[in-house]
Amino acid sequence: MKTETSEYQKKLVKEKYSQIAAQNEDTSNAGCCGTTACDTIDCNIMADDYTALKGYVAGADLGLGCGLPTEFAKIIEGDTVVDLGSGAGNDCFVARSIVGGTGKIFGIDFTEKMIERAKANAEKLNYKNVEFRYGDIENIPLAGGIADVVVSNCVLNLVPDKNQAFAEIFRILKKGGHFSVSDIVLEGDLPEGLQKSAEMYVGCVSGAIQKDSYLSIIESAGFGNIRVQKEKRISLPEETINQYLTADQATEFNKGKRGIFSITVYAEKPESCCAPGCCN
Repeated sequence: MKTETSEYQKKLVKEKYSQIAAQNEDTSNAGCCGTTACDTIDCNIMADDYTALKGYVAGADLGLGCGLPTEFAKIIEGDTVVDLGSGAGNDCFVARSIVGGTGKIFGIDFTEKMIERAKANAEKLNYKNVEFRYGDIENIPLAGGIADVVVSNCVLNLVPDKNQAFAEIFRILKKGGHFSVSDIVLEGDLPEGLQKSAEMYVGCVSGAIQKDSYLSIIESAGFGNIRVQKEKRISLPEETINQYLTADQATEFNKGKRGIFSITVYAEKPESCCAPGCCN
């Protein structure tokens, strides 16, 4: 049953992001929810502004992120960087501007249309050291110990098996390598109706788990020096809150610590360890 549910979730995500990838550049910034669920709500509510970052390519920015992981990822010239859920290539191109011609960038995505769009963008830029591969984050199509840095932007929460996803990140990182990922987590229990509404308008909330559980998965995968580099509360539209909460409940919710949060998390693969996959 779990496998069937996971495959169904992946199917829904692939369909949604295929639709987004097929849009032209003038209408691509639809946010995590895609185009069909945005009639009355600003779906770019989670996205951070990339435009000031070196390497930014407007045609590769689909407005699907919830942070700026490349800004915090401590990438240096010559690094090999892997972007999980690379979309149209936005974070890959920002990372490429840092690693230069001596580095290597791999973008992994399991939506064929996103891979096609990313490859087209890379070809226009004549980037020979940026490679996009079709693949599942639960089974990354890369050799172990290949990456200095892994980044990901608002994607891992959509992966059904997060334990396997972080185990795969651990596997592909070199000893002493690190990751910086931006993702969506929950703090406290959201009222049922409010959570369902949020999932409808922000697809990235689907699959989000409690922040403590998220960090525990990272620790269980063998990572060390885990820290939250950035955290921001996602403000839900007032009309959505008022639809499901009384005035007093809404006031308490807006002032409280419960809610949906975007976090950017950093962690390192130890130089030496006994965890599974550590010596790959």
